Amino acid sequence: MRPQAEDARAPDRWTPSSDLTVRTCTPSTTRTIGDCVSDARQRLPRLEADLLASCALGVRRSDLYAFPERPVAPSAAVRAADWTSRRNRGEPVAYILGTREFWGLGLAVSPAVLIPRHDTETLVEQALPRVQDDSRVLDIGTGCGALALAIAAERPRARVVASDIDPACLDLARCNAQRLGLRIDLIEADLFAGIGRIFDVIVSNPPYVAPGDVHLSTGDLRFEPRAALVAGEDGMGIIDRLIASAPAHLEVDGWLY
Repeated sequence: MRPQAEDARAPDRWTPSSDLTVRTCTPSTTRTIGDCVSDARQRLPRLEADLLASCALGVRRSDLYAFPERPVAPSAAVRAADWTSRRNRGEPVAYILGTREFWGLGLAVSPAVLIPRHDTETLVEQALPRVQDDSRVLDIGTGCGALALAIAAERPRARVVASDIDPACLDLARCNAQRLGLRIDLIEADLFAGIGRIFDVIVSNPPYVAPGDVHLSTGDLRFEPRAALVAGEDGMGIIDRLIASAPAHLEVDGWLY
């Protein structure tokens, strides 16, 4: 439930095309790399088109330019067409690919979690100087585990705990930790409920968008879990609870980020 609504500050200004006709890929149609990438470029910005086409076809992006005449497997051509259509309808690239990079880590993501934003890396930068080898760190609302795993990668001897109210988020965070070989403890909890420990550093990126914010109906936010974005009547519901409760779970010289 990683609550960082980048689009609420910088909404996606690209709008899908509706006046372009793209050839349909069927298993019986012989397609080439050039055919698939050309179709994608007609409907999407070139950078997105090339990224999705190369991933869908299982080729390097340089192959799109060097070997456009190469035939592709029918299943790959169908996948490329499907991914192009999904992105043209506005679905986030991260959900289509099932992955997003954060702090140099390739994280699996799904529609169950908010997509980690690169500007959230600033939170990691601010917290790391306070995290020592023997520090106890809590990441509240971990989502796919982005903050907890970034800190664990930089401070492997620290004790990092990640919590979330949604079991689906914890499952994804657990998979990311196992795949990356990073050690974190996972707890299902609503903020501090059931967490009786004291921490040196608490980090969180909670929901902060008001229910009536117009950006919720634009860009990637349309597809992301509402519970990871919206809190209370003014967007401050969870932040207020977090600030009020954190002191009881921090060391005297602890820090909340």
